[in-house]
Amino acid sequence: MVNTPVIEVIIPALDEEGSIGRVVRGFYNRGVARVIVADNGSSDATSDAATDAGAFVAWEPTRGYGRACLAGMAALSSADIVVFADGDGCDDPDDLHHITRPIAEGAADLCIGSRMSGISEAGALPAHSRFGNRLAAMLMRLLFGQRVTDMGPFRAIRRDVLESFGMSEPNFGWNVEMQAKAALGGWRVAEVPVRYRLRMSGRSKITGNLRKSLKAGYVIISTILRIRLTCRKHDSSAKPNGPTSADIR
Repeated sequence: MVNTPVIEVIIPALDEEGSIGRVVRGFYNRGVARVIVADNGSSDATSDAATDAGAFVAWEPTRGYGRACLAGMAALSSADIVVFADGDGCDDPDDLHHITRPIAEGAADLCIGSRMSGISEAGALPAHSRFGNRLAAMLMRLLFGQRVTDMGPFRAIRRDVLESFGMSEPNFGWNVEMQAKAALGGWRVAEVPVRYRLRMSGRSKITGNLRKSLKAGYVIISTILRIRLTCRKHDSSAKPNGPTSADIR
């Protein structure tokens, strides 16, 4: 990793007109080189608000969290480190340096912001979401040997590592696909506690809806099982030495 890595942020967004401008400006205020908002078919003025705040807008009209992330990846410019964050304001830009530091210092290849070990505002992460994360984390430990507490959206990864994964999950299996492929490839995974806030406006599309949360949970768990059954562990002899997962605080 270069001494001063270039950081670009990808924000998949759907109908986040009320928050996206503040989120984009929040990341620019922390010194990132570029913010890419991947508009996933919004019916409001999300794209206009993102553009006004200085973001580059990538379009992906076919719904799907992973599809939006892939559209954002296709728009990357000179990034060394790629950060993923949500557009609803729940992720705190002040934590940006926490999740990018292990990568910039050469201690990790992927760093996950853990809401479970961090501080969440009351009501931001309901009980069913916490349970689902604990279950997914348990499966990641049992099936991949990866000790993490969260599958959260706020994360940073080396660009070259990300592009080597051949990411393909179209929906909410995206994050666990990334983590599973990191484990299979022997890449170093770190986790740091982050703050998780109430969304800036409106109701959460997933955590605020039990039915949609259960559906997303099913996709996440089935993705974990499918990857474990279909993918083999790669040779990690060329990877940096060190543990494949760590808790950096």
